[in-house]
Amino acid sequence: MARNISIKVARAKKDMTQTELAAAVGISRQTMNAIEQGTYNPTIKLCRAICKVLDESLDGLFGEEN
Repeated sequence: MARNISIKVARAKKDMTQTELAAAVGISRQTMNAIEQGTYNPTIKLCRAICKVLDESLDGLFGEEN
């Protein structure tokens, strides 16, 4: 699994820490870190929650790279 830089960039645009984003979607900071590192594959429900908090599209944050 590749690192998810898109989440980190979107989080930085919102001036949010991993802890703040994790709390907003109801997971631990460690899980958020694992998602960003690409070592944890989140459920679609969690992906949508992250997108909603960051005001980003599903494809924008989790879409396959060309």
